[in-house]
Amino acid sequence: MADPLVSRIEAIECVLFDLDGTLIDTLNLILESMRYTTATVLGEALPDDVLMHNVGVPLAVQMEEFAPGRADELLAVYREHNARVHDVLVREYPGVDDGLAALSEAGFRMAVVTSKLHLVAQRGLDRFSLGRFFEFLLGSDDVARHKPDPEPLLHAARLLGVAPERCAYVGDSPHDVSAARAAGMVAVAAQWGVASRERLVEAGAEYLADSMAEVVAIFSGHEGAYRA
Repeated sequence: MADPLVSRIEAIECVLFDLDGTLIDTLNLILESMRYTTATVLGEALPDDVLMHNVGVPLAVQMEEFAPGRADELLAVYREHNARVHDVLVREYPGVDDGLAALSEAGFRMAVVTSKLHLVAQRGLDRFSLGRFFEFLLGSDDVARHKPDPEPLLHAARLLGVAPERCAYVGDSPHDVSAARAAGMVAVAAQWGVASRERLVEAGAEYLADSMAEVVAIFSGHEGAYRA
């Protein structure tokens, strides 16, 4: 009997990617911006694990959890500071360019689905000339609902003109994994982000990759070694 997960991988036509923590390393950028914002607005230093716990959901939601009713104030300070230090602190993960090139050459169609605002996310792609690999970028302001809701991924599938089950989503957070599973897509967890292996598996990750080379391997007939 055919392995259902192998059959699903073999049917994949499109690979969707998260941005922060998956394609580009924004950990220092986000953490430094969070520290600055909460210290400036709230006058206190929150623990780093608290600051980073909900990375992957829209920024406004994160700010509201830090200080209910003060999200707009926090957002304004965060965005101003983040924009100022963005190009200094952001990095491209090793192997991303080569991995995307390999997937493109293998015939996979690709797009980015992120919880960042569209223009901010585009700046990250442009910083490392990654936009050439993708048909489009969907930001949090392009959709009404956000990860872990599946709507952003389902909207991407509609734009691509393919069924969700013909897509996979690669992301580094439990919210990415949950959204992929809810959308009926293959869920590939990038373990080089902020979330632990345990949280990714608990969210329902079907594959675990430690590098972009391993992501490519999953879609190149070597998926068995990377099952969760």
